[in-house]
Amino acid sequence: MATTNPYASYQTNSVTTASPGELTLMLYNGCLKFMKLARKGIEEKNIELKNTNLQKAQNIIRELMVTLNMELEVSKNLMSMYDYINRQLMEVNIKNDLEILSEVEGYVTEFRDTWKQVVQLNRQQQHSQGGQA
Repeated sequence: MATTNPYASYQTNSVTTASPGELTLMLYNGCLKFMKLARKGIEEKNIELKNTNLQKAQNIIRELMVTLNMELEVSKNLMSMYDYINRQLMEVNIKNDLEILSEVEGYVTEFRDTWKQVVQLNRQQQHSQGGQA
């Protein structure tokens, strides 16, 4: 008899039922989590932990890059920032530079916080429109 992990089921359900905005928020949160683990790897001189998590953070940044609608001006600006963050993460991996890591963590945190506000405003608008039938 197979037992299911309720946490794994919750995670799967939260991803499959999330809106595109919520998925983007999850990507930002994941990227920040991997950056924090990479920081721990650098501090503990654990090369594998650092490398694995920096690569995961870069994968998320690249995923964010491919989802941009390049017809929008804001997307062109975001593409430049994502490209910069991606290159800086490579530098962190080569040089174990915690200052560079702090800089890009700051940018991703700002993106995440802004995106979180957008998702919340969108939800509020949907709920207020839903009651006006």
